[in-house]
Amino acid sequence: MGLENEILQSKFRNNFQKAAVNIIYTYHWLNEQMKIVFSKQDITSQQFNILRILRGANKPLSTLQIRQRMLDKMSDTSRIVDRMVIKGLVMKNISPADKRMVDITISNKGQQVLQEIDKYESQMDDIMKNMTENEAETLNLLLDKLRNA
Repeated sequence: MGLENEILQSKFRNNFQKAAVNIIYTYHWLNEQMKIVFSKQDITSQQFNILRILRGANKPLSTLQIRQRMLDKMSDTSRIVDRMVIKGLVMKNISPADKRMVDITISNKGQQVLQEIDKYESQMDDIMKNMTENEAETLNLLLDKLRNA
């Protein structure tokens, strides 16, 4: 089913406008698909992103360092981290190197949540099942080109 049928819009000003709308629509569709997995663990996609960043870093990070690595650059990282502390997913400690800084680390509970979500990785990959490996590679190249324009 094409974009026109999905959003009930038959005309676009040009292919550039259609591509932009298609990217926005697809982002929201993909986000909804991922929420199904995240909701089982009572976390948001932003919280998942922070957990993955912390697990990958394998060391404490500041909120600034986390923000630099986040997919959603507009997020309020400090507020998200504070909610995660309340849930027990991460811990905040004064940095031994600089008493003005706060180090964020993933907790055992945060590690467990990621381990549970890891079990669904193949389901998440299945979201992209309508594409071949070559098509996915081409899409990645096109999206990188768009952002670097």
